[in-house]
Amino acid sequence: MLKTAILQSNYIPWKGYFDLINSVDEFILYDEMQYTKNDWRNRNKIKTPNGVQWLTIPVKQDSLEQKINETKVFDPKWNIKHWRTLQQNYSKAPYFKFYKELFENLYLTNSTSYLSQINLLFITAICNELGIKTKITSSEQYSYGDGKTERLVNLVKATGGKEYVSGPAAKDYLNESLFEEAGIKVTWMNYAGYQEYHQLFPPFEHGVSILDLLFNEGPNASLFMKSFVELGKIHE
Repeated sequence: MLKTAILQSNYIPWKGYFDLINSVDEFILYDEMQYTKNDWRNRNKIKTPNGVQWLTIPVKQDSLEQKINETKVFDPKWNIKHWRTLQQNYSKAPYFKFYKELFENLYLTNSTSYLSQINLLFITAICNELGIKTKITSSEQYSYGDGKTERLVNLVKATGGKEYVSGPAAKDYLNESLFEEAGIKVTWMNYAGYQEYHQLFPPFEHGVSILDLLFNEGPNASLFMKSFVELGKIHE
């Protein structure tokens, strides 16, 4: 049974985001949605000696109707600042040197000014490091009509999917009956019960960027992700 997930792109997302990607056959980035301020599209959290800190990509928002894939960066030096901050806070992490070249190149050779493209760049690179083989596409590649839930149903149908895997936040608005009518099963992700890993600067915090997990656990990162353990996808 082909599984599909649909979600807006996030900047260097937390491990749960990648567990969702790893749980499906096709993951659709739904960046034709409205850009929202103070959300995960352009920012995420890291650990520092002074507690959790936001890393935020400064973007332009010209109107409330602006879509995520229309959103552009307004500070051309954001990438230099972010990489410097990561170096300052993770240089002593066990696997920082292991990933240093990869992420330094991702940050410092980045030439796009579109938020969606920046997010995709990091998401695909991190999936590659984790061994996630899921097909990643964009909603722009499909025709899906109108209606909040109807659009999702049509996107899943377009992929040939028979099961829609959703994050728990969508329970507030998703009309499951429309999926049932289309012969599509709805499954909800459960982000509870994550195992703690070696992390700098106690106390432990689960809700930070996956970079924290990579820098601290390296190639063993998948051992601390639910989808790899539950689906038997641990790779050597």
